Amino acid sequence: MNDEEYNIEYFKENELIRKKCEKCGTYYWTRDKDRKTCGDAPCDIYSFIGEPIFKERSVEQIRESFLSFFESHGHKRLKRYPVVARWRDDIYLNIASISNFQPFVTAGKVPPPANPLVISQPCIRLEDLESIGKTGRHLTAFEMMGHHAFNKRGEESGETGEIYWKNDTVRYCDEYLRQLGVDMDCVTYKEAPWVGGGNAGPSLEVITSGLELATLVFMDLKLSPQGQIHIKGQRYDKMDTYIVDTGYGLERFVWASKGSPTVYDAIFPDMIKELINAAGIVHPLETHHEIIMQNARLSGAMGRREIAKRFGISQEELKNILGPIESVYAVSDHTKCLAFMLADGIVPSNAKEGYLARLVLRRAFRMLKSLNIAIPLEELVLKQIKTLKNSFPELEESVDRIVEIVALEKSRYDGTLLKGGRIVKQLAKQSKLKAQKIQLDKLIDLYDTHGLPPEFVSEVASTQGIAVDIPENFYSLVASMHGEEEKTALEPLLVGLKEKTESIPATLKLYYDEPSALDFDAVVLDSFDDFVILDKTLFFPEGGGQPADTGSLKLKEENRTLKVQDVQEVEGVILHKIENGSGISKGSVVSGHIDAERRIAHTRHHSATHIVVCAARKVLGSHVWQAGAQKGEKRARIDVTHFKRISDAERKEIELLANRMVMEDKEIQARFEDREEAEQKYKFGIYQGGVPPGKAIRIVRIGEDEDVQACAGTHCTKTGEVGPIKILRTERIQDGIVRIEYSAGEAAVRAVQAQEELIKVAAATLKVPPEKLPHTVERFFAEWKHLKKENERLRGEIATLQIGLLKDHAKDVSGVRVIAEVLPDADTKEMMKIASQLTEDGFLTLLISERGKRASVVSSVPKHLKAEISASELVKRVCEVLGGSGGGKAEIAQGGGEKVEMVEDAIAAGIKLIQDLQK
Repeated sequence: MNDEEYNIEYFKENELIRKKCEKCGTYYWTRDKDRKTCGDAPCDIYSFIGEPIFKERSVEQIRESFLSFFESHGHKRLKRYPVVARWRDDIYLNIASISNFQPFVTAGKVPPPANPLVISQPCIRLEDLESIGKTGRHLTAFEMMGHHAFNKRGEESGETGEIYWKNDTVRYCDEYLRQLGVDMDCVTYKEAPWVGGGNAGPSLEVITSGLELATLVFMDLKLSPQGQIHIKGQRYDKMDTYIVDTGYGLERFVWASKGSPTVYDAIFPDMIKELINAAGIVHPLETHHEIIMQNARLSGAMGRREIAKRFGISQEELKNILGPIESVYAVSDHTKCLAFMLADGIVPSNAKEGYLARLVLRRAFRMLKSLNIAIPLEELVLKQIKTLKNSFPELEESVDRIVEIVALEKSRYDGTLLKGGRIVKQLAKQSKLKAQKIQLDKLIDLYDTHGLPPEFVSEVASTQGIAVDIPENFYSLVASMHGEEEKTALEPLLVGLKEKTESIPATLKLYYDEPSALDFDAVVLDSFDDFVILDKTLFFPEGGGQPADTGSLKLKEENRTLKVQDVQEVEGVILHKIENGSGISKGSVVSGHIDAERRIAHTRHHSATHIVVCAARKVLGSHVWQAGAQKGEKRARIDVTHFKRISDAERKEIELLANRMVMEDKEIQARFEDREEAEQKYKFGIYQGGVPPGKAIRIVRIGEDEDVQACAGTHCTKTGEVGPIKILRTERIQDGIVRIEYSAGEAAVRAVQAQEELIKVAAATLKVPPEKLPHTVERFFAEWKHLKKENERLRGEIATLQIGLLKDHAKDVSGVRVIAEVLPDADTKEMMKIASQLTEDGFLTLLISERGKRASVVSSVPKHLKAEISASELVKRVCEVLGGSGGGKAEIAQGGGEKVEMVEDAIAAGIKLIQDLQK
């Protein structure tokens, strides 16, 4: 990056000089003329440990001092945003205060909520999971205090529209540090280009006593394929906006004021004390004080090997000294992270943000187990919430749900490990046969697919004599693999359509202004392949889970009617797919007609979707978030996040609340609103159905803001128009996701009628009135169970008799007592039981049954013959003759085939194989 980017007037005015670090070669600015290093680790050690940089302050005191300082300098204080980035479609978690304003504000498409502004934003980053507890400085959950100014080039007034830029940003930093009592001669401003979220710019890392306290980013670049500025392998161009993006580490300021060995000791003293006592650890500061303190000072500057060498001990000894307290530190950190994650609505699952929450949960479970701490994790999370409640009172609203989720996740984790042992043992056996270790890709698959931690895999595999190399960054690796939203590639068809519509103006969408209209006139702007583009249309294009309208277009001049089969939208241009649509001229006037029945059904189901989600949130909890939807003519479905199956009682309650909203005939309003104003007014729940682009977004409101969502679909004007809503079924479709399927309006009536018909037919079959159907079915079921048991008892008696008869028919085949017989109508279960009994008595069995058009085969071999004859091989040979297949173990196997006419030949083939094997 050009050196001129850092040629800041404030530095010159205050006599800071630019120097090059003798160790790392980075440029930095300092007041100390004799300084030779940049001040950052590993060039400098943490000299503040045991010697605080300024007067001790609490988390609350530092946060308030920062916010108040910038408020006094004209910044508006904002409340925190959620830690789950609902307004973003590229990341799951809020990783920085600037994330709150990407991509729309930073791109200049939407005005900021205030300018300038200041915020203390809780953030979550999981890319350094392995470092948590070990380095003394890394956290998964932290607060980024930031002040931001959004400047724009070339305002209409002719002025630049600059709020402030580099000079004032550095001046504010200096003044704030000085206010806290920091020795300014010890502060360095290290030059470091910054990239993130598709933006970049020069930045200054603010460092003192080896600790980076803040980063001052001057964001003025955007990713561009043809960009002339190269940073970290990417091309960038100048943005229309230029933004002050600062990040002050709240926890680091508290740490610097206390001079404690680690940031964890500074932030979580009470939690650490409780965990140390629960684990029965003699407090390390009493037993290994010097090692702990020196490790803390040096951890940023050197690795474990060098630290161990300095103390004259092995790395293993150092690990044994530090290991337990590092696990305590990590649990303290993870419980705070979980408090924010779960309170802000993340549901643990095997996908998206839910995967990341489960990753943290299971690391915490594992560490508590390694420490032999019996305190339930949910209790520790609640203790964090109690500590945080004065600053973030909203966390307490979710306490009951958090307790239930964490306890349920612990139960699932225990079940996973119970089942996982068998999986790992089988894998270890396969690896042993191949003389291989269990590789990294398999470790990741075991974690992603089965939820098995690599430490558990290693423990089980070692019992089978197989080694497992676990990378130090394993958890960071899997977190990074799941940390960003996967981009859905455009279908090839849409890519081709985009190229053909680039020069065509956006289509006027009549269906918003005239939602009940079914007929319209329009002019053809273009046509190609089977697509027609009009200047305006009533046809709704497929989108948001709502299928496209169908209908017809009539060419007035030619008196020709064309069937509209599908409708798609590509960047504002709406394309109508026509059946046999060739030969349509530009400029032709057409009359369009919408299929009324289809449109009304889709409209009712779309409004019903909003109503059902609203009801589900009231019944299940505020964590419910839309994960997918589809509306049809006869039914619709909505997939939502939830941590367990929906019970019958909950399903009935959701249905009842939904129909109450319908009967109350609430107004449904749909209008375009400024994005920033909508976010401030309705919060981020508006993005239930996804994040639409643009400065203005269409907001659909039910009643007095009972449900508010950004939505582009067609809607009724009142809830009463939706008609009755009938929930047809609910199911758990994947971990953390439940599906609600329902019908609305006429479709709901037909669904109820269909269910009534089923009841009527069932009652008629049993010759009882419908009201007596449940009792009658219960009676029949009880009788059936009794008869089934009696049938099994009688079959058992028959089998006992058969065993005696079969023994009488035993043959001597090459010295082996063999029973090879056909058992008509016997099922496989019976034959397995008979074969097992006969094998205990020393017989080799080959049993075949004929049932319908299939023959079933069972064979068993006594233990003393296993080395010579395999039941599996015997069954395979017999099944080949029967035109089928089979297999199993050496002692017992089963199979079958369709060639029932070859049963005698199959037995003969089996006898011959026994003879051949005994030669």
